[in-house]
Amino acid sequence: MSAKVVPLPPNSASETTDFLRRMASMVSGRNGEMLLRAASLIESLAQRAMSAERLYHQQQEENKRLVELREATELASDAMVSQIAALRAQLAEVTAAAAAERTAFDSERGKLLDLMQHAESHIGKLTTELGTLRASVDAFNETVISVPIEVLRLARTQFDYLSSGFALKGDVISQAMSEIGGFAIDQALTAKKPADKA
Repeated sequence: MSAKVVPLPPNSASETTDFLRRMASMVSGRNGEMLLRAASLIESLAQRAMSAERLYHQQQEENKRLVELREATELASDAMVSQIAALRAQLAEVTAAAAAERTAFDSERGKLLDLMQHAESHIGKLTTELGTLRASVDAFNETVISVPIEVLRLARTQFDYLSSGFALKGDVISQAMSEIGGFAIDQALTAKKPADKA
């Protein structure tokens, strides 16, 4: 059974992990630890997915090479059959060569099957780890606290005030952190609006 490989979007994992780490730096306690853990898990899974994709492509190339080798062997065998009348004296030698080719082909085919089974096993492990990550995210979602919208708007205003103050002082890092905090609140408020209309 062949596995379908879906290429990962470029930089999607790194953007996500960067965002999670920035968010973790803004929160403390268990929430921050969970964000850092999620970022680490995403990086680990992305690396494993890339390894599985590379292995799959290597197996595809190997399979293509084996098909070409088999086709070449079959063409050689057809040519030998058409010349059998003139080459009766060499028939024993040709038969031995064909048997050796077949043995090598079977050996290569066995190796390819082993590699495919290993890839399927690896994909199964990745699927299990993805399920574990989803369960971890679900557990994290259960720890989220509901905050009134007015409190979020007040916090947004405070972030704007802090950002302006830091900008006047020339503290670019603190200004950026304040703007990130404000942006995160904007995202929460934007995500809330469609839910309110439903």
